[in-house]
Amino acid sequence: MSPEAHLLSRRSLLRAGTATALGLAAAGCGFASGDDPAGKATAETPIDVKVDGDLVYFNWADFVDPAVLEGFQEEYGVKVVQSNFDSMEGMAAKLNSGNQYDIIFPTAKWSQRLAAGGRLRTIDHTRLKNAEAVFAGYDYFADPWYDPGSRHTVPFTMYKTGIGWRRDRLGDLTGSWDDLWNEQAKGKVFVLDDRDEVLGMGALKLGLDLTTDDPDDLARVTETLRSLRPRLRGFSSDSYNNLLNGNADMTQAWSGDMAAMLAQAEDPAVFGFEIAREGAPLNSDCYAIPVNAQHPGTAMLFIDYMLRPSSVKKNIEYIGYPMPVRGSEDTYTALVEPFPQCQVTAADLKDDLYFRNGTTKGEQHRDAAWTDVKAG
Repeated sequence: MSPEAHLLSRRSLLRAGTATALGLAAAGCGFASGDDPAGKATAETPIDVKVDGDLVYFNWADFVDPAVLEGFQEEYGVKVVQSNFDSMEGMAAKLNSGNQYDIIFPTAKWSQRLAAGGRLRTIDHTRLKNAEAVFAGYDYFADPWYDPGSRHTVPFTMYKTGIGWRRDRLGDLTGSWDDLWNEQAKGKVFVLDDRDEVLGMGALKLGLDLTTDDPDDLARVTETLRSLRPRLRGFSSDSYNNLLNGNADMTQAWSGDMAAMLAQAEDPAVFGFEIAREGAPLNSDCYAIPVNAQHPGTAMLFIDYMLRPSSVKKNIEYIGYPMPVRGSEDTYTALVEPFPQCQVTAADLKDDLYFRNGTTKGEQHRDAAWTDVKAG
């Protein structure tokens, strides 16, 4: 499947966005490890990097170039047995029901939950031939807030959230979250169907902490977002298709989805993508190996294969998301030449722009605010 045929990136799928769907509010909540010395010993046992069976793979749909998966199968004589999720909550439900996967792809804050609950194997980066290109090239991931020392994860992708728009209808924007209130776009504006992204946008606009759960802060955020409601056409995570088909003149959007859109646009100059000066949320997807993985050695081989320069190049061009692998930057720069603000550099990686896990009460406050925003 070529990039040109790749119509929907995984972040364009409908996503629930709320932690309460499964009652998994606080960090580690829902992944309690209990007193299981055997499980803890397994989690800490070094993994031999060798084929120990087929790879049972659990990821967003269509989020690795099929040619890369085929190459891995051919080189190591294994099958990649694929399953897909459509939300982090869905992923957690499968893990909690006892399903066994060898490789999963949680976001940063879900990586923290899984690791805190004792649900991930430790990963010895020194056993991965290609890991140095990540950790020596992007210092941030050597000791990220969500996984100290990156003991349980290897970063897979990075992305920002900004505003995509149609230049042919709106001209230039001002470079602020205020642009979503643009009178000229009224009735043709979408925001993401994602609690953290929408509340985070409102918080950044007001100069508040990205993931504030303070009731007074959230009251200000919801009041601000309520003023946007009459201007909205809707909540949708199908960002670039809404722009392409003309449903939207402007939309809150993930940078990688906007980069993927470039393969579909007849004339990229018709569109634009900006990062707001008040701040842009950041996020990362990660490779992780569940503690009950039956083939952890094959999973390690897969991570190392995915970090090869040839694999990284294919995946970047296929999914539109940059990867924190030294030497891949030129590939992404060329891909997003019309939308340079899609780029995520090592200097962009800052703790305060990541969505964080909160306390149970704090998450309840955020859920209530999100319900208020969506109700109008």
